[in-house]
Amino acid sequence: MRKMQTPKKKFVLWIPCDDKSHSSSSAHRHVGQPGRLFRRLFFVLISIYSISPGINAQIPASTRQLIVARAPAWTSQKAALELWQRESARAPWQKSSAQPVQVLLGRAGMAWGRGVFTPPRSSTQMKVEKDWRAPAGVFQLGSLFGYAERPPSGARWPYIQVGPWDAYVDDPSNPFYNQHVRVDPRAVPPWFEKQRMRLGDAAYKWMLEIRHNQGPWMQPGAGSAIFFHVRRGPDKPSAGCTTMALPDLERLVRWVDPKACPHYVLLPETEYAALRKAWRLP
Repeated sequence: MRKMQTPKKKFVLWIPCDDKSHSSSSAHRHVGQPGRLFRRLFFVLISIYSISPGINAQIPASTRQLIVARAPAWTSQKAALELWQRESARAPWQKSSAQPVQVLLGRAGMAWGRGVFTPPRSSTQMKVEKDWRAPAGVFQLGSLFGYAERPPSGARWPYIQVGPWDAYVDDPSNPFYNQHVRVDPRAVPPWFEKQRMRLGDAAYKWMLEIRHNQGPWMQPGAGSAIFFHVRRGPDKPSAGCTTMALPDLERLVRWVDPKACPHYVLLPETEYAALRKAWRLP
């Protein structure tokens, strides 16, 4: 009998964007228990970046790009997405997109997600697995995935080509929940087939990871596998991702710059208006 081997996973040393050493690079390594230094660092990161809206919650000073999507209501399946940038923390936000892009959200609209800010205490509807809702809030971006050997021409974002042994786990009982893993083809785990990424689906030609419910605060069952990806049709909402036409997605992928520490903001109009000043949104 072959000895079962541990799948490889994408391990990212996550550092707040306020730190100039922030990097979006990633690598595949064997899964193991992080060393004591890493565990201590994760607890430090929780205290630094799990911010309450009532305690100076605002977009990090190092963030110079924002992807902003606003929807009419919590139950909306569509939103208008705009790109914003600024020269420095003190400079005003300027639009980078001439016209808003129509994007599709979850079939059941939105619910508060687990991003870089703690949702307001008054919030009641939180994102959970398979609720057909897109996570609302402010999020960092993860890796760019795709079927092609290389990302779209001109893209600067860290890229991972999806192969036959890649999975992105949405099972809350799996120890690799809400993570990208690459399994050893010589010892494929029994859960792999249901979690594999390469499905030959045109909607997943490019997938830009939205870091909902990730990092040291990850909670099993709070939602997983959230991406920007290609829509299935102009009126077909997603299971919780933010989707758009292929040309719009490729423009977005080319626009995001790792050095600008981009964040994604998704909110209903009423919440955006209420939090705009406190969070220093455009």
